[in-house]
Amino acid sequence: MAGSVAEEMEAKLRGKFAPTRLEIVNDSAKHSGHSGDDGSGESHFTIVIEAPAFAEMNRLARQRAVIAALGDIVGERVHAVAIQASAPTA
Repeated sequence: MAGSVAEEMEAKLRGKFAPTRLEIVNDSAKHSGHSGDDGSGESHFTIVIEAPAFAEMNRLARQRAVIAALGDIVGERVHAVAIQASAPTA
């Protein structure tokens, strides 16, 4: 997929979960020169995602589902992601 890593992550997460809220924050500048910084400017991200699909999952299951949806992005092209996944509240 052409475009930034953040755009690719957004497309994958929207396609998998149809979230009611999705924020992908590039935190790479905060980690410049640290372990995992490959100089690309796309090595560290925070993902805030809210989706009905998470309603019956615990925190760990939600994080695993997000990582699985991202495929090879995490670990191959992105060093680290912080995930805040939740279900919508009524």
